Amino acid sequence: MDKESFFQPSKGSEALGGLKSNRLVSIDALRGFDMLMICGADAFFRSFEGKTSTDWLNGLAHQFEHPEWIGFTFYDFIFPLFLFVAGVSIPFSLGKLKEANAPKSQIYRKAFWRMMILIGLGILDKNAPFPFFDWDQIRLGSVLGRIGIAGFATVVLFLNFNTAKRLIIAGGILLVYYAAIFLVPVPGIGAGDLTFEGNLVGWFDRTFLPGRLLQGQFDELGILTTFPAICLTILGAHAGEILRKVTASENQKLKELLVTGLICIGIALIWNLHFPIFKRMWTSSFIMLTSGLAFLSLSLFYLIIDILKFQKWAFFFVVVGMNSLTIYMIYRFVNFRYTSKLLFEGLYKPLGENWMPVMESLGALGLVWLFLYFLYRNKIFFKV
Repeated sequence: MDKESFFQPSKGSEALGGLKSNRLVSIDALRGFDMLMICGADAFFRSFEGKTSTDWLNGLAHQFEHPEWIGFTFYDFIFPLFLFVAGVSIPFSLGKLKEANAPKSQIYRKAFWRMMILIGLGILDKNAPFPFFDWDQIRLGSVLGRIGIAGFATVVLFLNFNTAKRLIIAGGILLVYYAAIFLVPVPGIGAGDLTFEGNLVGWFDRTFLPGRLLQGQFDELGILTTFPAICLTILGAHAGEILRKVTASENQKLKELLVTGLICIGIALIWNLHFPIFKRMWTSSFIMLTSGLAFLSLSLFYLIIDILKFQKWAFFFVVVGMNSLTIYMIYRFVNFRYTSKLLFEGLYKPLGENWMPVMESLGALGLVWLFLYFLYRNKIFFKV
């Protein structure tokens, strides 16, 4: 347990809900909103599918499912948003370490071990129950591992390059990835194939990534897709720099976030004409679209919470955002939905069998939040 996350703004003065902090509430609220979409809210919204004849409600349920291959839904945005928010916090954390005159070696070491811990937790998460006697079935790619790798890479770049150079590096990564997909031939198939069976990403992982791939022939959390994913955290760090500017007014920061987001979306839509937007391959257009949406989401939260000071509603999300790693791991190993059924089924049983999954999911979401609220009230924050 650590009282301060390496990738989160530091605690200090008065803050929402009685916690002492000088951190921007909008960052914690956005992180909490994002994590809640993974740990409870997604299942709740999906459970509405087919429950009524209302088209928009069924459409909302479909937005919380990943497309099988090419396509884009709201749920595809959730993990990229977390990578982006992880980057937003880096300028704040490193700024504090720089002010304390921490040597680069210490920062590198801290970021490296954070990455290794997240990789380890990610392997545990993706392989439970762990195949101790069947090592070939271990899946190495993971959400947490990708967060750790992207965070470490961004820290290294942040410490050694200025803003312009980091953005050029991010753009270079996306261009090289784009070129590789269309120019590097897959043996027996050729170059530029974007099908599930014939794309370069899948062939590369089948050839060089040990262990089990998520879909047998393909794993979206494999080797090559890690490179464009890192760009989300680099762009998130740029957003954090904007928010940390002492010479800019709040309105200037807001304008810069909005304009940057719109530019990213514009680039994504143009790129989409040749390199389709879809999550499975983490295409360059997908990175630009989700980073643009992330800039706009951060702008909205920053405007409402930190500029206009409408903060009470955000407390619900802040509670989750302050313990995001905790709930991600706990949600994997604790069946909140089963507990919800045991505790509340007697209340919602009269609604009928059709609505029981909806109410079970709602109850699970409530239990998740109450658990995190207990930790928050007791100032218990589990972070790497």
